[in-house]
Amino acid sequence: MLESVTSKALESALDGLSMRQKAIANNIANINTPGYTAERVSFEDALAASVKNGNGSVEATISRSLEPTNTNGNNVNLDTETLSNTTTVLQYQFATQAESQQLTAVRAVLKDG
Repeated sequence: MLESVTSKALESALDGLSMRQKAIANNIANINTPGYTAERVSFEDALAASVKNGNGSVEATISRSLEPTNTNGNNVNLDTETLSNTTTVLQYQFATQAESQQLTAVRAVLKDG
């Protein structure tokens, strides 16, 4: 397939959002695990810089949350995870729709080409 900055950026975004969904699920699964600190996935700033530089490809990174912990050393907050999950699902849906539209445009060009 044609490798445009847009297609690379969408692929990077989908990979990062997928990784974030897995981290959120892992956080919720460990909500009662003593000493567990929530995972956070970052890629948006790096992706924006990469697109600005004409590339579009980035790798998401996972870090541990620095938010305060409760008495058992765990810092997973169900409200935070639920909100993050909702946002991530919506972003993923938007990115998949954008990628689908891009593929439809490429197919149309190849068909008429």
